Amino acid sequence: MYGTMKVAIGGPLKVAFRPWVEGMENIPAEGPAILASNHLSFSDSFFLPAVLDRKVTFIAKAEYFTTPGVKGRLTAAFFKGVGQLPVDRSGSRGAGEAAIRSGMEVLERGELFGIYPEGTRSPDGRLYRGKPGGLARVALATGAPVIPVAMIDTEKIQPPGKVVPKLMRPGIRIGKPMNFTRYQGMEHDRFVLRALTDEVMYEIMKLSGQEYVDMYATAAKRQIAEAAKAAKTAREKAEKTETAERAETVEK
Repeated sequence: MYGTMKVAIGGPLKVAFRPWVEGMENIPAEGPAILASNHLSFSDSFFLPAVLDRKVTFIAKAEYFTTPGVKGRLTAAFFKGVGQLPVDRSGSRGAGEAAIRSGMEVLERGELFGIYPEGTRSPDGRLYRGKPGGLARVALATGAPVIPVAMIDTEKIQPPGKVVPKLMRPGIRIGKPMNFTRYQGMEHDRFVLRALTDEVMYEIMKLSGQEYVDMYATAAKRQIAEAAKAAKTAREKAEKTETAERAETVEK
């Protein structure tokens, strides 16, 4: 099914958007490897597989696979067809463990495993702090090399909430494989997990040219949502005050 979906989706994507790629020689012809990418758009998981000769498997939130009805079944079939694995993200620890198990299974088959260390899409195009659980533990448990990847301008093609994409050329920069066997057997050391993750995020930052923010994207999204809510409350309060003042003026 993956091959069929890649032809059906990958071919038209390459023709319509003409993505440019740098560093394709850094993808091994065979054997396991972890592709650690920044995450700007929903379409990232489609553009990267479209330009690669090898199959790459990403993890996706379980809701894409469990939605009821005809649309839900079609969505589930689509994501399975493009190599996505369902992960229950209810609870950070549960999500991390599920990602680790999924990643190890893919790598044990000698395949490519794709992961977004930020854990979610960037809310503003900047690069956020990587979460150490999934990426670092999978890398240390399997010994597979980590290949940093930078998606370029995909957020401009399909910003969050937009259904119809804008036709423009995205880019993909693929860095050199990173070997972390020096940390073998230290997968339970939180300082090692943090160091490994930060090292990978630094390489992604160099490839992408993004501004780096030393906080998690999930926290940034909460701050943005809270700020938007506060601004809405302030506007509503100002409107009520203005309406009351007008009414008072009319009465006088």
